[in-house]
Amino acid sequence: MMNRWHYVKRLLPIFAALAILLAGCGEPDTSTLLPQGPVAQQQYDLMKLSISIMIGVVLIVFALAIYVLIRFRRRPGQTDIPVQVEGNHKLEILWTVIPILLLVVLAIPTVRTTFNLAHDYSKDPEAIKVKVTAHQFWWEFDYPELGIKTAQDLIIPTGKKIHIELVSTDVLHSFWVPSLGGKMDTNVGEGNINTMYLEAPNEGVYRGKCAELCGASHAYMDFKVRSVDEQSFDGWVSSMKASVALPADADIKEVFTKQCLSCHAVGDQGVQFAPNLTGIGSRETIAGILENNKENIKHWIDKPQEVKPGNLMPEVDLTEEELDGIAEYLSGLKSSIKQ
Repeated sequence: MMNRWHYVKRLLPIFAALAILLAGCGEPDTSTLLPQGPVAQQQYDLMKLSISIMIGVVLIVFALAIYVLIRFRRRPGQTDIPVQVEGNHKLEILWTVIPILLLVVLAIPTVRTTFNLAHDYSKDPEAIKVKVTAHQFWWEFDYPELGIKTAQDLIIPTGKKIHIELVSTDVLHSFWVPSLGGKMDTNVGEGNINTMYLEAPNEGVYRGKCAELCGASHAYMDFKVRSVDEQSFDGWVSSMKASVALPADADIKEVFTKQCLSCHAVGDQGVQFAPNLTGIGSRETIAGILENNKENIKHWIDKPQEVKPGNLMPEVDLTEEELDGIAEYLSGLKSSIKQ
C-alpha cells in the first residue's frame, strides 16, 4: 500500500499540471487571452506585464538556488562546517531595492489602467447607455435614452463606447464578456449600482456569461453581445419601437394574450415582467443556450424546467396546436438584425 501511495504522489503534480492546462480549453470567444476590444486589450496587456515580471523573478530565484546548491555543496570527504556568510550589506540592499523597483514597475501601469477602465461615460452624448438587469437566469437590456428593452442579445454599434449600469433583481450575479472586458458584479437594489464600459471595434457576436454562482442554472445563464454597424443599429432601434401585430389566428391570439402577454411584452403590448419577446426570431439563441428554431421554442415554452432548472418561467397548459401556433408566431418575430 505504501509503495502504491509513493507512485500516486509522483503522479499528482502531473495531473495538477494537466488540470491547469485543460482548464484553459474552451470556445475562443470566451477566452480573455484573445481580446477583441480596447478594454479587454488593456486588461490583457496588464496581465502579460505582471506574468512576465513573475516569470522573471521565478527564473532568477531558481537560477540562484541551483547555483548555490552546486557551488556550495558538501565535497567528498568534507567534514568541517563551511564558512558562514552573513551581514553582507550590498546583498541586503540589492534584494530590498530590486523588489521595490519591480513593484513600482507593476504599480504604475496597474493604477493607470484601473483609472482608465473606471472612466464614467454616463454624461458622454456619444456613448450608448444600457441598464443591465440580471435575473435568474436571464439578462435584460434596457436602453433608457432610446426607450427600448430587450433580452439575451445586447445589440451595440461598432466603435461606440457602451456605458453599462448593472443591477440584479434577486441574487448576486456577475456580468462578463471575456473577449470584450472584465467581469463586474450585479448587486440587488437600485441604490447599489455598479458601472463599466465596453467597446467593440469590429462587427461580430461575442459570448457573455454569468461569472457568479447564482443558482441551479448558473451555467446556462448565457447571453450574446452583437456588434453591428451604426446604420444597422439605427434600423434595429426603429424595428424595436415599431408596433407589432399579434397572431393572425384568433384562437392563437387569444391564448397568446392570456398565457404569454401576462408576463412578456411584444412591441407596446403586454407586461415587461419577463423577457421582451420583440424580435425574438432574430436572436442568436432561445433561453440563451438553445439554437433559435421553432422546435426549440416549443420545447422551451412546454418544458422550461428541463432547459433551465430553477428558472421562474411557469409551465403552461397548451394543446399541441396552440403550442405549435405560438412557436410559429414567435419564430416569425424578426428584427432588422439578421442572424
